[in-house]
Amino acid sequence: MAGITPVAEIEVIAVPATAAVALDPVRASILAALAQPGSATTVAAAVGETRQKVNYHLRLLEAHGLVRLVEERPRRGLTERVVVASARSYALSPEVLGPSAAPDPSSPGAVCAPGAGPDRHSSAYLLAVAARTLREVADLARRAAGAGRPLATLTIDTEIRFGSAAERAAFTAELAAAVTSIAARYHDESTANGRWHRLVVAAHPRPNPSPRPVPSTRPTP
Repeated sequence: MAGITPVAEIEVIAVPATAAVALDPVRASILAALAQPGSATTVAAAVGETRQKVNYHLRLLEAHGLVRLVEERPRRGLTERVVVASARSYALSPEVLGPSAAPDPSSPGAVCAPGAGPDRHSSAYLLAVAARTLREVADLARRAAGAGRPLATLTIDTEIRFGSAAERAAFTAELAAAVTSIAARYHDESTANGRWHRLVVAAHPRPNPSPRPVPSTRPTP
């Protein structure tokens, strides 16, 4: 049995050619089917395609590192290859868009209000920060995994319901003051072994859940 690299919970794709391979609808369904190890035969049955077509797609996925070999075993005089997806789910880094990718919001002139600095209340600025976070954390995670070390991160994710726009504004002011105070308390540029970190605090309206389809009241023929 081949040595198996542990399947990642989420893998961020940063190479345009790999993104193009993964975005094909058939290959995307194959990756989903390979959350657990399978062969071309079992995958073909799961996605409703022929074994020959699945084999073609598996070769492409494996060539781009999206599918990994688990084992090879004899089957009816042939060798059956059992493979698994490299991750349980995938995301695309802004890098795959090349020059069209969202710029670093801290770069000069990026996502700025007219005649001022960055508009930190705009959705464009939030999206640019989110894109930078995805790009940077994915790169750091890849390097940490290559070195066999964990990547220390912190995520606070919660929901809050404001009664009015005035309360939201007051909360924003208090939160900004609290973060500024805490950051000033712990910020240290003099320690030799210190390391810079990014701190992002963001809020946006929670999307409404998709409405459930209304059951038909027409009689069944």
